[in-house]
Amino acid sequence: MARTWLITGASRGLGFHIAQSALAVGDNVIATGRSSLAVAEAFGDCGDRLLALPLDVTHQEQVQQVVNKAIEHFASIDVLVNNAGFGQLGPFEENTSAAAHEQFATNVFGLFDMCRAVLPVMRERKQGHVFNIASIAGLAGMGGAALYCSSKFAVAGFSEALAQEVAGFGIKVTSVAPGAFRTDFLDASSARFGNNQLIDYAEFSAKVKASSANGNHAQPGDPAKLGAAIVQLALDPQAPVHFIVGSDALNMASNRLTTLQQEIDKWRQLSASTDGAS
Repeated sequence: MARTWLITGASRGLGFHIAQSALAVGDNVIATGRSSLAVAEAFGDCGDRLLALPLDVTHQEQVQQVVNKAIEHFASIDVLVNNAGFGQLGPFEENTSAAAHEQFATNVFGLFDMCRAVLPVMRERKQGHVFNIASIAGLAGMGGAALYCSSKFAVAGFSEALAQEVAGFGIKVTSVAPGAFRTDFLDASSARFGNNQLIDYAEFSAKVKASSANGNHAQPGDPAKLGAAIVQLALDPQAPVHFIVGSDALNMASNRLTTLQQEIDKWRQLSASTDGAS
């Protein structure tokens, strides 16, 4: 029986490849993006299994409209993929407060609103799977991406907590932490750099920008394979709460665990000394 997927940010990048993989196995897809025309052009003619809708996840009224249209067209939403997002890069002090708010409006609060609109549909049917596209940057902090990392840490933490809250309704939640994949994430259309340039960060900022430019479209990950992996997980009742994707991400996560364990061991006595008398 065909499932129905609702995918945000589906006109390009990871969202596009996840949608393609879902369509390839015969499922239905509601593919959304800021421009429904761009979404439709990206997929071509997929018959009545594809519904392309405009959606800016920072607009709450659009979020509910999309969910209503999805139910009207396909009667259910079995899988939600919260993929819409962008990277606000550069040192924290070179990013304005407005830039921070924009980063969280899309990467975090837009994702919250999508879950808030879709979860009642899944609860009613006692089944569903939510995939929140976070990042390895949401498990291991990276200098030069403080705002982006903090937004993705929020997504990972939210997913872990939400998974516990909705498990009793037959709903699974998976936070996906990709490493570097060959998408347009580092293009000007997705990555932004702080414009409050400070001389003290000049050398560091130059290195961050150079690294981003050099790595753009040369990333090791294959987005089509990630899409196939997400479709496979959606069929697995044992799907994890945290799914780390890509060998680079696996190495970073392992190194982070090692460092964390070392910190715990080094400061264990001082940490435990704060307990009150029993």
